[in-house]
Amino acid sequence: MTEFAPDAGFRKNRKLKDALLRHKAFSKEGLSERLFGLLFSGLVYPQIWEDPDLDMQAMELQPHHRIVTIGSGGCNMLAYLSKAPASIDVVDLNPHHIALNRLKLAAFKHLPGHADLVRFLAMPNEASNSRAFDHYLSPVLDDATRSYWNGRKFGRRRVTVFDRNIYETGLLGRFIGAAHLLARLHGVDLKQMTKTQSLEEQRAFFDQQVAPLFEKPVVRWITGRKSSLFGLGIPPQQYDELASLAADHSIAPVLRHRLEKLACHFPMRDNYFAWQAFARRYAAGDEGPLPTYLKPEHHEVIRANVDRVTVHHANFTELLAGEPAASRDRYILLDAQDWMTDEQLNGLWAEISRTARPGARVIFRTAAEKSIIEGRLSPAIRDQWDYFEDKSRDMTALDRSAIYGGFHIYGKKA
Repeated sequence: MTEFAPDAGFRKNRKLKDALLRHKAFSKEGLSERLFGLLFSGLVYPQIWEDPDLDMQAMELQPHHRIVTIGSGGCNMLAYLSKAPASIDVVDLNPHHIALNRLKLAAFKHLPGHADLVRFLAMPNEASNSRAFDHYLSPVLDDATRSYWNGRKFGRRRVTVFDRNIYETGLLGRFIGAAHLLARLHGVDLKQMTKTQSLEEQRAFFDQQVAPLFEKPVVRWITGRKSSLFGLGIPPQQYDELASLAADHSIAPVLRHRLEKLACHFPMRDNYFAWQAFARRYAAGDEGPLPTYLKPEHHEVIRANVDRVTVHHANFTELLAGEPAASRDRYILLDAQDWMTDEQLNGLWAEISRTARPGARVIFRTAAEKSIIEGRLSPAIRDQWDYFEDKSRDMTALDRSAIYGGFHIYGKKA
């Protein structure tokens, strides 16, 4: 496994810096990029916000498939293991995500049983979790990951976040907490959404309680600033894409529409993304679902296949450049291409095209509805791929996380 510096800041993390920065430091755009980069250099996503069930349906995973994916919170690669693929290479430029991915893999392999795993990764206010880390996980982790979780932040060991609620931490967790606070200041308790018993009740709560918040002057003022959405992991480039969708270039209507899908299009009992947004935790007991990778029926097969995963502190293009031609079958890019220049896109897809076997698939999300690569890839690269446009459109509607405008599927021509 590639070593990483546990406390690397944005200025020290050259790979992350190079991926984010496009403009001069003292330009308006450059300052915005650097602020986002500073925030993004810490833990961002305790939970991934791409629906892995949709990914697996789109990829039609088979046991012989070799996968390359961006890590983020790690929920996706663990869900893919439920299909027992031949291998998964996980890449991420954020060292905090690297540490989280490696910890989750170790938890599957070394915690005694499924109940212990769920208690450690999904249940808040479990004071025994850091002791479980010390007993079962710390002795088997690589030195860098062990040092990261034993390292201190604000005087407490990082691992003690699992004694409280890791999903209230990280950039996204704090953003959701700020949204809850803002709603309470306007008399709305967003956690009441979890009390609804049907789609009709969910719709009524959204229309009566949540939707009016987007018309409040302070909300429109906040959402009118790029930095306000950095907590969602939305960089300046994605903000501009989202703003372009509205006639008045205000992002508030776009956010309202996305939140409406999250709140109203899927039953709460089936959507753990909605539980994280409205309750800041997963459902307990019979309240609702756990993520796919934490469901009991998948525990043994995931546990048996943990060693098929390799976690790399690298970017996608960098990893693929060192791999043989025609050696991979499935590629998951999340929304990373929204950040890329044309040069970076062509470099990435050149390596994907070189390493892809016939019939390989690439899936990714975009902030806007249209595919980000159309009209930007060189014809020599683009002509090697089919775009499954109708299927992509259909599956966009099924994405339970609801925060993206488009879900896209491409297949390598024979």
